[in-house]
Amino acid sequence: MSNGSKLSVFILIIGFFFYLSSSLLQAAAIVPLFSAENGNWKLVWSDEFDYTNAELDTKWESQNGPSGHILCSRWRDNALVSNGTLKLINKKEQRGGQNWTSGNIWTKEKFKYGYFECRYKYAAAPATNNSFWLMTRGSDPSNGKRFEIDINEGHFPNKLNTNIHNWGDITIVNCKKTHPSSSKRFNYGVQPGYTIQLEIPVTTRRVRLTSNNSSHFHINEFRIYNVNPAGYPDPLSETADTDIAGLVNYARNSSTKITVSDVYKSQNNYSADQVVEGKLSTYWVTQTNGHKWIEFELAKEKTIGCVQFVNGWKDKKGWNGLVSDYKVQYQNGKEWVDLSVFDISTGDMNLAKDFHVYGLEWTEGDLIFYFDGKPIRCQKNGFCYSPAPIWLSLAIISWGGSITGAIDGTIMEVDYVRVYQRK
Repeated sequence: MSNGSKLSVFILIIGFFFYLSSSLLQAAAIVPLFSAENGNWKLVWSDEFDYTNAELDTKWESQNGPSGHILCSRWRDNALVSNGTLKLINKKEQRGGQNWTSGNIWTKEKFKYGYFECRYKYAAAPATNNSFWLMTRGSDPSNGKRFEIDINEGHFPNKLNTNIHNWGDITIVNCKKTHPSSSKRFNYGVQPGYTIQLEIPVTTRRVRLTSNNSSHFHINEFRIYNVNPAGYPDPLSETADTDIAGLVNYARNSSTKITVSDVYKSQNNYSADQVVEGKLSTYWVTQTNGHKWIEFELAKEKTIGCVQFVNGWKDKKGWNGLVSDYKVQYQNGKEWVDLSVFDISTGDMNLAKDFHVYGLEWTEGDLIFYFDGKPIRCQKNGFCYSPAPIWLSLAIISWGGSITGAIDGTIMEVDYVRVYQRK
């Protein structure tokens, strides 16, 4: 074989390996994060939305009418398949007796047990409910009780809500219908307590926190500490000011003046002085709309080494209503200077910015919820035993933030839905 022929063969071999490597990488990119390709699972149903808009109706049904419990009617017109994804679209229009429209679809096929996965991104506005769920239809399930499993009811920008509802055991309490349910919420990228320790201390009389959070929020405690070589406490400690020797909290001084943007519904028990009581069970609660701020004016200039604050409210399920953006600033005599800046919408945990994967492993014994391939909640299955369709829904809700024109045209975009069962 000539040198030229050898070179040609060599090039062909190298080209084959590049092709093989590229194919393997592409295959790896579409392996579900749940690792269903590990040999124990098989794909039994999927929708990749790689077809025309008209073909959506072969697999899915659509709501066409008003919704009594939310702020929008929902229609087939608001579900659009294009460029390989499903778009559920919010529109500011009067239809079905409501001022907004959106989309809600469910599969014609029903499923029982397996791993259910959906890759989607949220509509980029407060007050939107971005949902992937299972729910029985009809009043007489073939096996067991009516139920609903919300794999995720997502709220912009960073909230996940997992809910399990037993619709088979309705009771009347205080003249209202109720049913057994279990919920667990997740706030990604935010936390209840913040410690802002200054590498270079500052001297000032005025410190403030400002926020454009879409709804009202709670500030439980706000602390302005001296420079303390012994360090600073856990922000969630109710005895924080005495936990470490040498601490002086200037915010609690009786001569410190506290002013705020407003108080939620003008209720006295939500007033500004609650943030310096040393209790996590009392709060200043902001107004619902507009720019929010709380400012501390000290009697004299002080050198500050650390600022702490606690936000949100806590129940048995965890912390709720955590602020999505804030600035902590000090006044240098001429202008406000940032000490710490946070905005969830610019970070990785803005769940409207990129696609994320939400999943559920449903067996006779357990319900295991997943986020981006990692389990986040495990619950015993006590009544979810009937076949149920898969639902994809976008809605506008009063408890998810302020209702503004920013909602108009926002989209919950779905890349795929897949169902696996154990072999």
